[in-house]
Amino acid sequence: MLIGDIADIRSGMVITRKKAMNKNEVKATYDMFTLKNIDSLNEPFEQFQSNDVLSSQHFTEEGDILFRLNYPYSATYIDASKKQLLIPSTFAVIKVQVDLFLPEYVAWYLNTAFVKKELEKGQSGTKIPSTNKATLSAIPIEQIDIEQQRNIVQLYKLHLQEKQLLTSLIEEKEKLFQAQTNKVLQGI
Repeated sequence: MLIGDIADIRSGMVITRKKAMNKNEVKATYDMFTLKNIDSLNEPFEQFQSNDVLSSQHFTEEGDILFRLNYPYSATYIDASKKQLLIPSTFAVIKVQVDLFLPEYVAWYLNTAFVKKELEKGQSGTKIPSTNKATLSAIPIEQIDIEQQRNIVQLYKLHLQEKQLLTSLIEEKEKLFQAQTNKVLQGI
């Protein structure tokens, strides 16, 4: 089975075509999903000022998967906290259409080393490698039991939580180190 067999894949919107060039052109302002929002839980969404009212097809829905089309490739599952965000053309939107696959599982699968190697085979571009809808559609995916998919998703969520906690710990340790060195320097 291929990703293209189980999902509908389309590109995000080319935002330069709808970007307001000055304040007088602004018809609507939207929150936009960006590269900074892929792994971060606390990163605010970028504001996009549009010269037009945009169709709902250009926005995320709960259950979507956003896939970064240039290196380093990564997939993000869209939960309730990330719905109704404008999708730029640097991402593909993957909508799982088959009940045999959990969208969260497909997102995890698209982040595996196997998929990254498959993407390298079909990449284009020399300085910044990129991929496309056809290459994504041709990625093989094995059907496994839904319960196994749920278990993998739970394990993956725990892994992401642990990474976030470790990042926070590093940031706090850095603050502690800076405070201690400032205290020592003030004592000189």
